[in-house]
Amino acid sequence: MRRAVRAFLIAFAILAAGAAGLAIGRSNGPLPEWLTALLPAAAKPSSAKSEATGPIIYYRNPDGLPDYSETPKKTSSGKEYLPVRASEDVDFEEKAPEVATAKDGERGRIRFYRNPMGLPDTSPTPKKDSMGMDYIPVYEGEQDDDSSVKVSAGKLQKAGVQTEVAERRTLNTVVRAPGTIQEDERRKSVVSLRFEGFIDSVGNVTTGTHVHKGQQLMRIYGPNLSSAAAEYLSALNARPGVGISDQALKGARRRLENLDAPEKFIADIERTREIPAYVSWPAPQDGEIVERNAVNGMRAAPGDVLFRIAAHDVVWVLVDIAERDLSLIALGQTASVRLRAYPDRIFTGKVTLIYPHLMAETRTARIRIELPNPDEVLRPDMYADVEIATGTEAPVVTVSSSAVIDSGERQIVLLDKGDGRFEPRAVKLGRRGDGRIEIKEGLAENDKVVVSANFLIDAESNLKAALNGLDSGEKSQ
Repeated sequence: MRRAVRAFLIAFAILAAGAAGLAIGRSNGPLPEWLTALLPAAAKPSSAKSEATGPIIYYRNPDGLPDYSETPKKTSSGKEYLPVRASEDVDFEEKAPEVATAKDGERGRIRFYRNPMGLPDTSPTPKKDSMGMDYIPVYEGEQDDDSSVKVSAGKLQKAGVQTEVAERRTLNTVVRAPGTIQEDERRKSVVSLRFEGFIDSVGNVTTGTHVHKGQQLMRIYGPNLSSAAAEYLSALNARPGVGISDQALKGARRRLENLDAPEKFIADIERTREIPAYVSWPAPQDGEIVERNAVNGMRAAPGDVLFRIAAHDVVWVLVDIAERDLSLIALGQTASVRLRAYPDRIFTGKVTLIYPHLMAETRTARIRIELPNPDEVLRPDMYADVEIATGTEAPVVTVSSSAVIDSGERQIVLLDKGDGRFEPRAVKLGRRGDGRIEIKEGLAENDKVVVSANFLIDAESNLKAALNGLDSGEKSQ
């Protein structure tokens, strides 16, 4: 009977203690003193995790993947990206590799502390930078490739690093330069006399008139020309056997030719056996009269320029090329010419001459482009914008222009070796064009290089080199 009563009392005490614990647990008040004395650990409840505060910095993948977004988005399975606020721990740095341990299983000795912002600043003891960030320890025994730098996936994602492969392409560079239309020097002529003469009348031609070869420009009387014509006529009229030889006949005709007598004038003497009083002086070529000095009744001395004629069926474009682009220009290259007077038309010509002298004042070289001008819309002294296509047909290894970091003394690209490792590679550059650069040395086809945010990785590489040099200096001491 006593055993049954004892068992009942024990069960009742256990049930009462459970009910009291449930009630106390649900209440937010302090624990009773007798329970605090019995359960001292219960008097210090664990603090709940404080809620994140501050503005949202970015959004992270809900599955824990290294994927981040500046704006709200969803995964492929429809899950919302989780917001990360300013108070939460945002750390894109990789943890120090666990392989860097000493023989006794503990972490190796700390060699120094480096600046968390990547600046070339180290400290032998722990410290903080001006923003309150702890310096990062660098341990002994950490294995790393001296020629490469490793960047965490989070930092690559945040910086927006992009890569591409080096491709073999045909690189065409377009050289652009201004130019002017000029007359072809080989299609110009002047009209002048080789004897003293008098202009009886000038034809109906003025400056700007288009004339054809043989068209009459003026009528001239010249005493010396008439005297030579009379001598030639006497030789023609002489009967055979009277002492006038064929050699004398040829000499008389040659005198007329030396005076530049027109062929029609000589032919008329031979046909009519008379000496014309005036000579009709013809135009020596097709073209426009660009200068007229002949006036009715004037006296013309030998060598005076009476007319100047220029043909414009072919014109020149004289272009001043910058000295740095001169090596890209070669004879025979195709040039596209766009005139400011006709912006919708493109004229095509060839590079026919590279002038041998450089203009010291402007450090430019002059080249000549010939353009056909059948409708004569190209007029001398017009301004033109010229594009010359340069390059070779053979494909070469090229990368985007943004992939090259040019410091002036050296040119490098960042080679992507995978797993977040990048190696600076010195290269030798060639031609440029279409947003790409030829790589003569340093890269092979299909090598992957960084084309965006490469300055960040280059800064990491320079920091590592500086730290390695500092460390080696400490060891040498």
